[in-house]
Amino acid sequence: MRGTVSDNPRIPPGMLSDTDKPKTLREAVREQIRVRHLSLRTEHAYQHWIRRFVTYHGRRSPRDLGAAEVEQFLTHLAVERKVSAATQNQALQGLLFLYRHVLGVDLPWLGNVVRARRPQRLPVVLSRAEVAAVLANLEGICWLVGGLLYGSGLRVTEALRLRVKDLALDRGELIVRDGKGAKDRVTVIAQRLIVPLQGHLARLRDWHNEERRQGRPGVSLPAALARKYPNAAAQWGWQYLFPSATLCRDPLDGRLVRHHLHDKAVQRAMQSAVRRAGITQPASCHTLRHCFATHLLEQGYDIRTLQELLGHADVKTTMIYTHVMNKGARGVRSPLDRE
Repeated sequence: MRGTVSDNPRIPPGMLSDTDKPKTLREAVREQIRVRHLSLRTEHAYQHWIRRFVTYHGRRSPRDLGAAEVEQFLTHLAVERKVSAATQNQALQGLLFLYRHVLGVDLPWLGNVVRARRPQRLPVVLSRAEVAAVLANLEGICWLVGGLLYGSGLRVTEALRLRVKDLALDRGELIVRDGKGAKDRVTVIAQRLIVPLQGHLARLRDWHNEERRQGRPGVSLPAALARKYPNAAAQWGWQYLFPSATLCRDPLDGRLVRHHLHDKAVQRAMQSAVRRAGITQPASCHTLRHCFATHLLEQGYDIRTLQELLGHADVKTTMIYTHVMNKGARGVRSPLDRE
C-alpha cells in the first residue's frame, strides 16, 4: 500500500525504527495489531478494509481523510455494495483501529452513516436423522472433525486448532484454547468418539515419531510461546490433532512449520456430504454446532449449561436456540391437529 506514516507529528515515537526509516502504512498497521496480540485473521481483515478505504478515496493518504470520508465509505458499502451489517461493522472496526492506534486520531461520532440492516434470522438446524445422514457421508479425518463439531459444539476453527494436550479422553472432555473472544472453555467429548480418537492418536503418534526421526519442522506455535519454549514445536503434546499434509511458512516469522488442516478442506467435504444426504437446507459446518445446542435443549439441559459449553459471553446469544427446538412454533398445537 502506498503512503507512509512516519512524518505525521501525532505518530508516537515508538512507531519509528531506530534508523528513522519510514514505515509503510501496511507495516505500521501490522505492528500495532501484533503489539496487541490480535489474531492473524483480524490482521488480514483490518488490512483488507484499510486497503479498500484508501482505494475508494483515490489512494489518498488516510492522514488527509477524516470522519466525513469514513462515513462516505461505510455508506457506500451499505447502499451500493449492499454488504451485511456484520461486514459493514468489521470495516468500521478496521478503520477505527487505523485512526486510533496507528494515526493517533480519535474520530468523532459517526452519526451520518447509513447502516446496513441486521436481519433477525434463525439458525439452520437439522433433525437427528439428518445429522446422522450427513455424518454417514463424511469419511476419515473429516468424519472425525464433523463428529467433534456436532458432539462437542465446536466451531470449525476450534476443532482444527485442537492439540493433543487439549484432549482428556479418560474424563470425556476437551479444552478449547483461545476460542472466540480469546477465551478458554471445557466441553464434552461424545463417548462414541472415544475409540476412534484413540485410534487416530495412535496413528498420529507413529507419524509424529517418524517426523522427528527425519528432522522435519515442528508445528506452528503462538509467538510468545515459541520464544519461551523453543523446543515445544516438536513435542508430542503440542502436535495438532489434525495436522496439514504439507509444510508452510509461519506468517509471523517466516519459519518453515506444519500448520493444522485447512478449514476449506473440511467445508468442501461437508458441502459434498450435505448434497449426498439429500439435505435441501443450506447446512454448513457451523450448522452442526447449532444442532448440538438445539438437541441438548430438547434433551432437557438448562440454558446456562449450554451457554458454558458453547462459550457464549451473553446468555441472550444462547437463547436463540429455544426458538428452533423441535416442538413446532413454541410448542403450540395447531387446531388442524385436534381430533
